[in-house]
Amino acid sequence: MSRLPVLSEAVPDVAERRRRIEAEPLPANIGALIDEAAVEAGDKVLWNFFEAGSTITYKEMRRAVNGIAARLTELGVGKGTHVAVMLPNIPEFPLCWLALGRIGAVMVPVNVSYRERELAHVVNDAQATLIVAHADCMSVVEACLDQGLVELLPSRVVLVGKDNVSSKSETHMWSDIASEPLERFDVSEPVSHDDLLNIQYTSGTTGFPKGCMLTQRYWISSGKVNAFRDGRRFERILASTPFFYMDPQWLLLMTLYQRATLFVAARQSTSRFMQWVREHRINFCLLPWVLHSQPGHEHENQNEIVRANIYGAPKDIHAKLEIRYDLNAREAFGMTEIGPTLFMPLEREDMVGSGSCGVPCPFRETKVVGEAGEELPPGEVGELLVRGPGIMKGYYRNAEATAAAFTDGWFHTGDLFRKDADGFHTIVGRKKDMIRRSAENIAAREVESVLNAVPAVAESAVIGVPDPLRGEEVKVYIKLVGDAVAEDVLPRIIEAAQRGLAPFKVPRFYAFRDEFPRTVSLKIAKQLLAQETDDLRAGSFDRVESRWL
Repeated sequence: MSRLPVLSEAVPDVAERRRRIEAEPLPANIGALIDEAAVEAGDKVLWNFFEAGSTITYKEMRRAVNGIAARLTELGVGKGTHVAVMLPNIPEFPLCWLALGRIGAVMVPVNVSYRERELAHVVNDAQATLIVAHADCMSVVEACLDQGLVELLPSRVVLVGKDNVSSKSETHMWSDIASEPLERFDVSEPVSHDDLLNIQYTSGTTGFPKGCMLTQRYWISSGKVNAFRDGRRFERILASTPFFYMDPQWLLLMTLYQRATLFVAARQSTSRFMQWVREHRINFCLLPWVLHSQPGHEHENQNEIVRANIYGAPKDIHAKLEIRYDLNAREAFGMTEIGPTLFMPLEREDMVGSGSCGVPCPFRETKVVGEAGEELPPGEVGELLVRGPGIMKGYYRNAEATAAAFTDGWFHTGDLFRKDADGFHTIVGRKKDMIRRSAENIAAREVESVLNAVPAVAESAVIGVPDPLRGEEVKVYIKLVGDAVAEDVLPRIIEAAQRGLAPFKVPRFYAFRDEFPRTVSLKIAKQLLAQETDDLRAGSFDRVESRWL
């Protein structure tokens, strides 16, 4: 199904492509990558936020980034300064990120749907001293100030959007920050591969998200690996998930390496996804495998996709997706902490539908280990460990979690894998107590901590329910206090969840129990809850449909 030629300097052998990627020097930093791409691509369009009709060329991007970096420097942003960025998918997000990278500052991305509690945790934990926030997010930012929820939320805010939003903080307008593009920006201190670029928060089993310390090397190597590991040319790349997550960030860097154009959607949409692919003649995208449930379309197999990454697609759906949409869909695996780690080479059509997510990417080594840490032979199931240059430095201000995550330089993924004799890896399950809803990772413990704070709730247990559209939906089992009645307290429980959690974390299904099954250590045995019935929705209240099932 290949539609575009291999790159002129590439070779079809996977091992040789890996060797070349690892042997070639990386750009010195993000700024160097920007300069190299702008010199070579010049007047070519770098990105197209197509729903808003906003485009920028490589040359214009470089001048804009230089000007923004200069103005941010005047505001006191220097090498190592932590800046929270709370923006939706608008051009200001990548411009801000690249400018911070050029300075050597550190971006702390913030989900725009976060409530006060969540925003306060990220800003306080990351020790941000400036926040760049969209006007639509200012009510949450101001509430954090008014309620005293934050320790280090800055008195300085850079406001993106409306210029007439009142604020009690010292506010600078993005329109002023970005008003003077410059041909040149000179850093005050050299920026190296090992300097931080992001503190990226990721959900974990401990409840509150942890901040992954991601370096310039992490990002410039991630972009290069994704750009060249298939040896193909991708002229038009699609980013449809939020920039405050990982994917659009590495997709942008991949685009810079390919001297391509990134097409950016305002938000993910399964129903419109293939329309975007057709209209913009996309060559590379992250394909939501739930497309299999979409109604048929007479032009659905008309596309120019060379490679579509899919993640965790059921084996029996994978081949059907390829046939239905006439494209190359290949599995891959990565994590915030370690970046791109496994991928299925494009030429391995024989592995479609195998369930395998492939072989190690350039810069990554893997091994599958048993409970005692011993490396297991092919075919046996154990935890996947990963190491290599550019993985995260650790969790910010969390030495205990960092120490638990690494053993002699090997990162513990918490995922169970099986590796075959040819080195292909297949994920078997998750050790971590997580729910994966669409593109969102949801920590069960965080949801439980919010619900357990409701006076009528004695205890709760959150699990994932298989869903054909979202992958998983969130279900909570609740044990009530005393003689509390489920129908009476349920509205208060849902209200508390909506008040304390981002919308995607709020449970959809609610079930009530007198008692929970327990382990020998008296912990709730969630695996037994999940095994009690074939239909985990049955007998629960569906918040979306507002009815008992």
